[in-house]
Amino acid sequence: QNYPNPFNPATKINYELRVTNYVSIIVYDILGNKISDLISKKQNAGRHSVNFNASDFPSGVYYYKIISGDLTETKKMMLLK
Repeated sequence: QNYPNPFNPATKINYELRVTNYVSIIVYDILGNKISDLISKKQNAGRHSVNFNASDFPSGVYYYKIISGDLTETKKMMLLK
């Protein structure tokens, strides 16, 4: 999960990989429009984090999707300005 949540204007998304794999993290707005590709690369097993700076986006609910191998997970985050 991202921290802090709600956030203003930036948040950190923490995740852990059990095995080395290709990772993609994409942020979507409430309507499902893709607004940012945060990461898209192969990473080693272990704990990782990526920052999301939303200073150019309006307040509201956003979703991020983590895709790695067979795992796909979507989480909700809230931007309050």
